[in-house]
Amino acid sequence: MSQIKVNGKEQTIQELMTLSELLVINNVAEPSMVSIQVNGTFVVREDYDTTKLSENDEVDFLYFMGGGSKLY
Repeated sequence: MSQIKVNGKEQTIQELMTLSELLVINNVAEPSMVSIQVNGTFVVREDYDTTKLSENDEVDFLYFMGGGSKLY
């Protein structure tokens, strides 16, 4: 077992868990709408299946939402 931080909260995970597996156990409904940073560095979506997490990693799920201003 390993301790990591996900969005600032401590979480215990299985050793050698991938980012894709982390998305599943965190019940991320729309993984295609999430960007992930590990220790402050963005990970390319194509690498989620192969990027393994280590003890004390800090992971941030970043959700990008569209929007705009209202025209009057």
